Amino acid sequence: MKIRVVSSKEEINSLGPNEEIIHLAFRPSNTDIFSLIMKCPNVKALHIPSSYKRTISNSAKMYLEMQGIELLEGDVWGHRKDINEYSEVSQSVYDRIAQYKQEGLTDEDVEDKMTRETRLSPDFVKFLVKQG
Repeated sequence: MKIRVVSSKEEINSLGPNEEIIHLAFRPSNTDIFSLIMKCPNVKALHIPSSYKRTISNSAKMYLEMQGIELLEGDVWGHRKDINEYSEVSQSVYDRIAQYKQEGLTDEDVEDKMTRETRLSPDFVKFLVKQG
């Protein structure tokens, strides 16, 4: 799964309509969030650092919820935007999730194990487990 990393408000205009997960590496305003959703109607989740998530207004959160878009907390560790505008979740993460589910673990147990094994945030791991 590819996560589009957006570093500034100005980059919102360069996004394509098929983006599904977007990491915002800046503190977005309500206008930025609304513009992003209009530009990317297929978005499933916004991924933002925890310090920025706390500053998202309740109206923006409610709007995202009404649109069926998840607001995920976390960072994209080790990503170099100058090399690639996308951060990717490796196939091995999905394989491990599938393996744990096949072993009969509950979603919560899978989330706990994957959060410990990867450098992904608990919110993001929960999203991946739900998707798979």
